[in-house]
Amino acid sequence: MPRETGKTRKSHQDGRAPRDTPSGERPAADSARDALGAALAEETDRSLDTAASLLAALPATTAHALLAERGTALLGAAWRRGWEPADLARLVRRDLRPAHSLRYAVLVREETRRYARLDPRWKAQLADLDAGGTGEGIRPDRFSAAVEAVELYRLLFKVPAIEPVGPPPGSVPTAPLPTDDRELTRVRALLAKAEATAYPAEAEALSAKAQELMTRHRIDAARLAGVPAGPGEGVAACRIGVEPPYGEAQAILLDAVARASGCRAVWNEEHGFSTVVGDAGDLAAVELLHTSLLVQAHTALTRAEAETRAAGRRRTKTFRQSFLLAYAEHVGTRLEETAEAVVTEAAEPEVLPVLAARDVAVTEATERMFPKTKAARVRGVSDEAGWRRGTEAASRADLNHQPLRRLRGGGGGEAPGGASPAR
Repeated sequence: MPRETGKTRKSHQDGRAPRDTPSGERPAADSARDALGAALAEETDRSLDTAASLLAALPATTAHALLAERGTALLGAAWRRGWEPADLARLVRRDLRPAHSLRYAVLVREETRRYARLDPRWKAQLADLDAGGTGEGIRPDRFSAAVEAVELYRLLFKVPAIEPVGPPPGSVPTAPLPTDDRELTRVRALLAKAEATAYPAEAEALSAKAQELMTRHRIDAARLAGVPAGPGEGVAACRIGVEPPYGEAQAILLDAVARASGCRAVWNEEHGFSTVVGDAGDLAAVELLHTSLLVQAHTALTRAEAETRAAGRRRTKTFRQSFLLAYAEHVGTRLEETAEAVVTEAAEPEVLPVLAARDVAVTEATERMFPKTKAARVRGVSDEAGWRRGTEAASRADLNHQPLRRLRGGGGGEAPGGASPAR
């Protein structure tokens, strides 16, 4: 076994060099380290105050080194449990304060800088964290800074294991998700027009056209790829944030977009995301369309609320919840109808078995990842006016144009008795 001596010793697992503490500061640093460990395990105010006080009393460089050591260890453990930077960022944003989000972003940047290899999806998530700012303008007193760090570390300490959707940092990256940049550019352009227009009918027609392009691309990919050679071939997964308020409506909409694109979505309400499982080439388009439809839904909601106020009716949370649930339900139905119409028109008979085999592969992969999912009934549909206005917003477009001639209006004004996405 190789000998490890002096200041040159390194971990054989991750190649990191430990930070050394001057010998005169070690007793105080050891006490602070022990107090920090106790604060993470006990989660009491007393243990928090003790750890923060001992950390604040250390020289700044020693305290920073101790916190960096524990923070990188906690992040490494979270990565091994299946978490990714964006997942934890949502939890921090939801459960803590903006200062914690800034501290988390700095910690993640420092930790991931140590790895020679990162998955392409991780790089994109780190870029989103960078867009949130560096936190260099935040200068709390040392005790308050230590309190923030301990509170953040408590959250990281207790995250459970979840289903991984990609390799952890430092391992060999997966190949980038195969996407047709030209096709995604066309879809993105259509959705940008849908978000910009002031006419709901035009917005929905553009969104339907985007779904049509996505489905035609899926048919072309199936024609080229053929039947999967083995279980899970070509199937990948990604996580998409589904956060309060109105997370249920977002999850229902994402489930519908995923199904219309040959994918499956499983909602984790507790942790604020849905996992989308599908053909690797479809995942980026699903996220793009879902994000755009959310923008359009909230635009339609703002317009409906303004009209409601003008009529002398007070807007309420139940109105908004019912509106968004109706919008998600009926837009989702229309998207699935669009996809079915395109498959009927464009898919040759020999391609249909390939599409069916890919659908089976996605379903089996989802069941392997989530063997204990359950369906949950829709909650919160209690405002008839909100449901009606949401249905109208989703059903207003006339889509009886080629190649979507088989589509019909959304119709229906009753709340669904079915189930929300599995979670």
